[in-house]
Amino acid sequence: MNETASQNAEEFGFHSGDIIQEWLWDDDVDEGIRTKIEKLTGTELVDEDYDSAVDGVIIWWRDGDDEDGLADTIVDAYAVLGDDGPLWVLTPKPGRAGAPSSSTVPSAAKTAGMNAAVPLTVSHDWNGVRLRAFGKGPDRSEHGR
Repeated sequence: MNETASQNAEEFGFHSGDIIQEWLWDDDVDEGIRTKIEKLTGTELVDEDYDSAVDGVIIWWRDGDDEDGLADTIVDAYAVLGDDGPLWVLTPKPGRAGAPSSSTVPSAAKTAGMNAAVPLTVSHDWNGVRLRAFGKGPDRSEHGR
């Protein structure tokens, strides 16, 4: 069986002690992902009303939610994210209820000034897309230019 980010929460880029903010939780989210993140970090996820800096963000996104709303949510989430920590948009996989079109997350990310990575499987029913601010990414100085 393939290991997914829900089985290895560290693949999200979160670490022990991190405060992870969760946006747009609903009763359809994958509780396994939430549990693995909380076990890895040793802290409970905080919701979008948390008003201090956080170390990472997950946004649960479904089709039918307004794409401009996703861009706004990304901007709001990034505003409280310290030090360019990991920011993930989790969406239902294609063919599942609520699965957005393949262009939704990259388009909303671009509107929000972010780049979207290739989607990864994070659980049986959910994919995850990591976002980075334009101009941010792997430190190229490590690779000897």
